[in-house]
Amino acid sequence: MFGFFKRGGKTAAPIAPTEAPGEDKPSLLARLRAGLAKTRTQIGGQLSGIFRRARIDEDLLEELESSLLMADVGVEATEWLMQSLRERIRRDRLERPESLRTALIELLTELLQPMERPLDLADRKPFIIMVAGVNGSGKTTSIGKLACHLRAHGLSVLLAAGDTFRAAAREQLKVWGERNGIDVVAQEGGDAAAVVFDAVQAAKARGIDVLIADTAGRLPTQLHLMEEIAKIKRVIAKAEPGGPHEVLLVLDANIGQNTLAQLQAFDAALGVTGLIVTKLDGTAKGGVIAAIARSRRGQPPALRFIGVGEALDDLQPFSARAFAEALFESQPEPT
Repeated sequence: MFGFFKRGGKTAAPIAPTEAPGEDKPSLLARLRAGLAKTRTQIGGQLSGIFRRARIDEDLLEELESSLLMADVGVEATEWLMQSLRERIRRDRLERPESLRTALIELLTELLQPMERPLDLADRKPFIIMVAGVNGSGKTTSIGKLACHLRAHGLSVLLAAGDTFRAAAREQLKVWGERNGIDVVAQEGGDAAAVVFDAVQAAKARGIDVLIADTAGRLPTQLHLMEEIAKIKRVIAKAEPGGPHEVLLVLDANIGQNTLAQLQAFDAALGVTGLIVTKLDGTAKGGVIAAIARSRRGQPPALRFIGVGEALDDLQPFSARAFAEALFESQPEPT
């Protein structure tokens, strides 16, 4: 359920985190539940009362709909969930409000399932991952954590510091590299495309398994910068035909529905193949993942990873079922 990536047609399990002997480490599901606490409170704070009512009626369903909207599930996804839930109530003759919890988990899982697709690293060496996003979305940190996971699975990794505008990003990437024995191709200032080109050549010469290229943060409205990032992608393709093999867009869950506009703009410029949604632990807007799924129904992007905390192992592979269960789990009885 929690495979980080595929290699040779098989799914690799997530690494065991480094911990002190005898230390009890929370399970992946426990960390996911903890990371979604604010969103669950936004939804569940109201649902806990709704599910304890005597019967299902129209007032209950309207309150449920409001709760979903307040968690940034979005209009389209909320309408789909509520319509499907009403059909489930009629079909299965549901009467007890508590039974709605199970139905909601199943429906949300169905909505999100097409986004649950791990990276497939098979038969490409170097496998080139290009990472994009706006300033402050958590790009560099996500790159560092992903590199650590890949390295722990025995893959050789090289990082390209393609954010030549922000010295802090370059230094942060170097820190991740030094901490984990991963080389970083970087230069002060200069052309980002040239840095990434050099990194591709270095990865090929050294027989590196995975190259991860960082890029400078930019807003979708900055058209000249969007063209620049498209140029970086073209340069990668020239240096390695078929590359980049993955274009990851990092989205900050805190911005809620604005993630939809960012996805549309970056997809138009780059052809986004996968997402990382970060900072789910710091927001009550975690329902936005459902909004993304419904807005791109038929061809939703793969949600490769979600960030539910600051620790290394809080970058988790996305599981639709686990996400839905963590969102709608039972709330404790009030005291």
